[in-house]
Amino acid sequence: MKVKSKILKLIISYIIIIIAAYLLSVKFLRFDLTSEKRYTLSKYTKNILRNLDDKIYVKVYLAGDGLPVTLKKYQRDIKEELDEFKIYAGDNLDYEFIDPSESKDKEVRFGLYKTLTDKGLLPIETTEVSEGGKTSVKMVFPGALISFKEKEIAVNLLQNTAGTVPESEENVNYSLQSLEYELTNAIQKLSRTQKPEIAFIKGHGELNEYEVMDISSVLSEYYTVKTGRIGGQPGILDGFKAVIIAKPVREFSEQDKFVIDQYIMQGGNVLWLIDGTNTNLDSLFTASYTMALPLDINLDDMLFQYGVRVNKDLLTDKFSSAIGITLEGPDGKPYIKNYPWYYFPVIVSDNKHVITKYIDYIKTEFVSTVDTVGYDKNIRKTVLLKSSEYTKQDPIPAKIELSMVNNMPSDNEMHGGKKNIAVLLEGKFVSCFKNRPVEKYFPDLRYSDVILESKPAKMIVVSDGDIIRNEVSRDGRPYPIGFDRFTRHTFNGNKEFILNAVNYLCDDEGLMTIRSRELKMRLLNHKIVSENRFLIQLINVVLPVLLISLFGIAVYFIRKRKYKRS
Repeated sequence: MKVKSKILKLIISYIIIIIAAYLLSVKFLRFDLTSEKRYTLSKYTKNILRNLDDKIYVKVYLAGDGLPVTLKKYQRDIKEELDEFKIYAGDNLDYEFIDPSESKDKEVRFGLYKTLTDKGLLPIETTEVSEGGKTSVKMVFPGALISFKEKEIAVNLLQNTAGTVPESEENVNYSLQSLEYELTNAIQKLSRTQKPEIAFIKGHGELNEYEVMDISSVLSEYYTVKTGRIGGQPGILDGFKAVIIAKPVREFSEQDKFVIDQYIMQGGNVLWLIDGTNTNLDSLFTASYTMALPLDINLDDMLFQYGVRVNKDLLTDKFSSAIGITLEGPDGKPYIKNYPWYYFPVIVSDNKHVITKYIDYIKTEFVSTVDTVGYDKNIRKTVLLKSSEYTKQDPIPAKIELSMVNNMPSDNEMHGGKKNIAVLLEGKFVSCFKNRPVEKYFPDLRYSDVILESKPAKMIVVSDGDIIRNEVSRDGRPYPIGFDRFTRHTFNGNKEFILNAVNYLCDDEGLMTIRSRELKMRLLNHKIVSENRFLIQLINVVLPVLLISLFGIAVYFIRKRKYKRS
């Protein structure tokens, strides 16, 4: 009887295991027990993956021997993320990991490097130490090429976080936090059939199409980008997800202000890139000086009504970029020497908001300060960008000369503290034309037709128009936005900030929600590990063996006593 009972139990156990295995093969089941749901994709990502109508193919070029430990771990993280993506995309997603340095043929290897670089993947150099102690430099491409139908896009999966080494543990952890965002963002761009419309407003001396060509090209991956004049035509902005006002230098008419105001009242979103002063950089090189004069474009009352003010001042910051001056060398030939130039502040993000999280340094030119004004419980105000603590505000008008490079303000003078550069406003705004006779500007319009309080809307006010501008070469080719013609360095934060800002203005709960996710990094304390290295090794190596041995001895004596009695 006992034998039959055991056989029956064994058969029942096998049946339960087979049924459980079948159910798990039919329906995926996974439990994420982390507090921040680290291994759970967002609903937004799941919807995009489930609705793919063709195959997405991902080639990840982070593979091969000799990778630093941090990048090996990141490689596993990317694979786990892609496995999670594949669960919801099914047969519509495949991926592979490729080592770009696999070929022993130097020409083939360097040809692939060039191809990947031309497509937009940014390489980093890592040092590999062989068993013999020899060191060699290896080119690593921590990114992926994602293709869908006839389109392909390059995605750099390793962040370029300001102040960190690319392969450092800190930077890799930052990259891991934005991994879902980067992959979902790329897949959405490839699979989207209809793009929302955004507009650059013209007619007030704004930056021309060549000066915003680089950012327009980037934005066109997400939106249909249009350009045009308002022309005092009410309703002309209706239908646009957001409008961008980039460095205007001429006055806005009341008619144009009304059109923008009523666009906002209907829930429209605006990116204001407004200078507080009119300062001409080219004059520095033609006349050796320039005048910083107050810039009045007739927007002060409008912005004040919304809760912000761009000040008529000029900010100098010790943490700044350089300016190049032509000098005569010992051999009589001219050469360019770069000097610190406090009128070109470099902004470092504090990573507190989704728009500015993990972005690189941002370059500005002749920037003013911006203040929040008034109190309205219906409007939430968030400072996005600030200067460093070592600042000074110059009164306007001010004469700026090239000779000042030899006499920049001393540290004792640079104690103005952090100043606001960009502010985000969200909520329900009150119309700038409340209690104003609109018939004066539009004879056929009645005051009762004016919308006096907005639907939920968003706007970002930046007190520097040059933050979006790209340099243009003499033959008309645009340099990347953020490119510094003096140092030849590109400040990637300019592009990242503008793109994030427009995405935030246009997106309700989608991509920016993914980007705002915080993953708790439970890192080892390297100092404690170093100081207690032997003890930690002892606990991790000897203790498990000791416990198992003790358990085995205990089982042996228990069984011995049990069967001795029987």
